[in-house]
Amino acid sequence: MPRSETSDFTIRPAASADVPAIGRLGALLVRVHHDFDPQRFLAPTPQTEHGYGSYLGSQLRTPSVIIIVAERDGVVLGYTYAGVEGYDYMELRGPAGVLYDIVVDPAHRGHGVGRALLDATLESLEARGAPRVVLSTAERNEPAQRLFASAGFRRTMIEMTRELEGADGSSERVKDVRESSRLTDR
Repeated sequence: MPRSETSDFTIRPAASADVPAIGRLGALLVRVHHDFDPQRFLAPTPQTEHGYGSYLGSQLRTPSVIIIVAERDGVVLGYTYAGVEGYDYMELRGPAGVLYDIVVDPAHRGHGVGRALLDATLESLEARGAPRVVLSTAERNEPAQRLFASAGFRRTMIEMTRELEGADGSSERVKDVRESSRLTDR
């Protein structure tokens, strides 16, 4: 993907030097989702920023992966993480580009950064032969849903979650299942 100037920021492929900023933004993504629904989404830890950055840094040279940043004067404003996948029978879909992450630093939202990142990611996925792009968004993330709808995405799936164990782990049914498995393991 070539670099492109958009307004007062640049859209470009991520580089190793961007990993700390990507990790910080990835940790923000984890915090926001956890705040949306603490039972569904992972809680951030002191290691989240480093772990997220390290993982995405390890993906930078993977041919099927696209990581793009928006940058102004050496400061990463946001990033996208996407990939090209084949058939996925668990998802009941054929080959597709998958947008895993899109996040913009809150201080830079509302200035076209997210849309520029999304457009560049869609172009990159199309250039790699993806026939469609799928993504998931948190139910409560209405600004992201508006962005995706404005880019032509339509709703196709609804994830539903049900907790099987109480917050304190005291569900009677779960206790019964655990006890049954202990008895059969003897």
